[in-house]
Amino acid sequence: MGPTTNRIPRPLLVGVAALASAVLLAPAPAVAGPGPGAGARDDGPRAREGVSAAEELKDAPAARGSAGSAARALDAGTGAGLRHDLGYPRRTVLPVPAPNPADKSIKLGLTPYHAIAPALNSLQKLGDRVSVEIAGKSAGGHDLYLVTVTAPESAGQAREQERMREKIENSPASAAKDRRIKETYKTPVFINNNIHGNEWEGTDASLKLIAQLAKANDARTAGLLAQNRIYLNITANPDGRIAGTRANANGFDINRDFITATQPEARAIRRIAIDKQPAVMLDMHGYVNGTLIEPTTPPHGENYEYDLFLKNSYANALGMEAAVNGLGYTPAKDGVEPAVIPFRDQKEGWDDWPPIFTPQYMPFQGAVATHTIEIPLQVNNEEYDTQPVAELRRRSAVNTAVAGAAIRASLDYTAKNRTSVIADQIETFRRGSVGAAQIPVSEETVPGVPGIGPEDVYTTKFPRAYVVPVGSGQRSDVAAARLVDHLVANDVRVERASRAFRLGGKHYPAGSYVVDMRQPKRGLANVILADGRDISADVSAMYDISGWSLGLLWGADVDKVTEGRPDVPGRPVHAASPTGYVAPWGDLRLRLDDPKEVAALNSLLADGVKVTRAADGTAVVPGSARWKAARLADRLGVAFHATRVKGVEPIRPTRVAAAVTPGELFSLREMGFAVTPVSTDVLNKGFDWKSVDTLYVSADLAYGELNAAAKAALNGFLGSGHGLVGLGGDGARLNADTGLIAARGVQGNADANGVVRVDSSGSSPVTAGAPAHTFVFTPMWFTDLGRGVRTDQSYGRAGGNPLVSGHWRAGEDGTGGPKDAAGRASVVSGTSAKGADVVLFGTEPLFRAHPKGAFAQIARALYVTGG
Repeated sequence: MGPTTNRIPRPLLVGVAALASAVLLAPAPAVAGPGPGAGARDDGPRAREGVSAAEELKDAPAARGSAGSAARALDAGTGAGLRHDLGYPRRTVLPVPAPNPADKSIKLGLTPYHAIAPALNSLQKLGDRVSVEIAGKSAGGHDLYLVTVTAPESAGQAREQERMREKIENSPASAAKDRRIKETYKTPVFINNNIHGNEWEGTDASLKLIAQLAKANDARTAGLLAQNRIYLNITANPDGRIAGTRANANGFDINRDFITATQPEARAIRRIAIDKQPAVMLDMHGYVNGTLIEPTTPPHGENYEYDLFLKNSYANALGMEAAVNGLGYTPAKDGVEPAVIPFRDQKEGWDDWPPIFTPQYMPFQGAVATHTIEIPLQVNNEEYDTQPVAELRRRSAVNTAVAGAAIRASLDYTAKNRTSVIADQIETFRRGSVGAAQIPVSEETVPGVPGIGPEDVYTTKFPRAYVVPVGSGQRSDVAAARLVDHLVANDVRVERASRAFRLGGKHYPAGSYVVDMRQPKRGLANVILADGRDISADVSAMYDISGWSLGLLWGADVDKVTEGRPDVPGRPVHAASPTGYVAPWGDLRLRLDDPKEVAALNSLLADGVKVTRAADGTAVVPGSARWKAARLADRLGVAFHATRVKGVEPIRPTRVAAAVTPGELFSLREMGFAVTPVSTDVLNKGFDWKSVDTLYVSADLAYGELNAAAKAALNGFLGSGHGLVGLGGDGARLNADTGLIAARGVQGNADANGVVRVDSSGSSPVTAGAPAHTFVFTPMWFTDLGRGVRTDQSYGRAGGNPLVSGHWRAGEDGTGGPKDAAGRASVVSGTSAKGADVVLFGTEPLFRAHPKGAFAQIARALYVTGG
């Protein structure tokens, strides 16, 4: 995205079958992006997912591991965290990967991944300032390196630093008066590099900085390291760095994953944020010319203490701008434009509304200055393939220098303003702890920041508490447990009631969970649990998603309490209580409302258990499989209740051919489906349709681009009783092109996304019992339904507005808005003349593996169409 662009172009939707994911061993071609000058966010904002390619996916080592990583995601815990009981330096002899001549960074003259560990091993030997720890592993199995540069500390001194860090968060009023904190606490600064794998140079700038700080003998460096700890995530995405791809080995854009945390790289950064509690943070990206330095345009996240954040972020940005421009690069000589600060220089189009980006997540963990830094000269995508090596290396050298200047300037800002930066972090936590009101930004409340207007004011009224009930029978307790574990993993405080209680005018059973909103990280609690806001009227378009509520989308019941003190007898929660149960007698009933319940069913089917479907859509498991059910109840937390109900038809193992996005593929495997990625190219090369039972299409499969043989094979599959699950425009078009069921897909505004209200049919095997909300991205609805085509779900009531939170306007011609969708069918199903069962979705139940409460709708559709 160029610095004066207000609208982000919408890339073509592509599926997981096109993912270049030969990350570990084989060379992979650079993936085409949206065009020259594209920024770090640019091929993700309007795209449903990242890029994909089935031909390589089925053979790549990383891809072979993806099914396992998806399954592990169901059981992922919070992680043990990094060590607090050791002093500095902490010397780690890193294992050295085998040299990989196919590493894409080599062509640019940059450090290949396999050379990072030897470099860090050598840097640790230069003195007593550099420490290295392995913070986790990537999706492709590569080590993630966290470097700490600071003055030496004994174990006792390190424990004292940790005591002060905990006091800042947990006793902020006391910390504000603690002279020892003011005098001796080391300000944590976090530099995150290369989260998009084909935006390389932050890594090399950080390695140069580490070497400089390790060897410098001047008083300025000694003072910097005596009063600060500098943490550097050397490469947050080694899979992508090696392969030259934006995404990791699972096909995920990690910089969209911070509210969901499906990927190990995002969870590692989350752990660093909690353990190290950075006050200042940079996220190094590319490529926007001139160098783009946040803070952003509106709308601004309403759950931040934005006055404190803007004060520090804007001042730090000015220093980075001066440092970058001070390098002396010019448009005429070097092709480098002057730096840009979106808050000051742009009207809209680069917002900090959703908490999915790394710098937009970090303020909820206490950071008071966070920045995406977009270095200027493009070296990825088409430029990587077409530019001479010498030109690419010139550009990378410039980019490395720019990244280094920005990092150095940020360290200077932190050193000069250390006392006030820590004071503002303390104040952030204090406001949360006492329930203080936010302070709206203005030129009076944030002096020194020009141009603040009403368009920059975003605040919210925090509730007094949230309650996550259990045992209500309305939603499965496994969904409540997942949500609670996610809150705890994000360092949100939760208590579990030891007895029944009344709060906010409602009675709740013992075991229910309470989130008291008077806590240091109230902003994070609210951004996870709140419904969100409809911001359609505020700006013409958003950069990325605008609604994400886990309280509405993750399948649990969540009640907001606005009045009353949550003095509920209970205990702090470190992990949700076990929810697994198996009745000691009779056949067993398993609900299919949750992805873990679907995973349990698929495991039973894979073991040969004869499961049937009851009339209400639940699964009936024979009592003879009780021991297998017990194992799954223990592992997944699902409940098998006794039942006398008999199933009306068998549920068979369902093998899926899927032309889908990486998030959908990950979600399908998370639920235990056997999935074979397909695409137009895969089918044109010849595909064995006997190996699958149903077809799921949301991207990357166009009937009109198939050759005659591929069309005949596909028609033969669909004409022999096998079914189709279609999602969005690609799914609806395939249904129309193959003449399956009569349903006309109507696409809404292509820029629209968010959380919507839906009404589900109680008799539908696909949507019965589904939550009252789901997610849309480029929403679609269906009209002109033919004979026998059913409406399984619709967008709320006719004449209303289904949008709860997000951004959904009508198009320039006045159509495609939420009022056009209201009352229309969002999910339809039917059977073709040749017996193919079809389910079509206009919603996004698996979007980026996020809306957990809607996953089961896709699973049920696959069972229906695969039978």
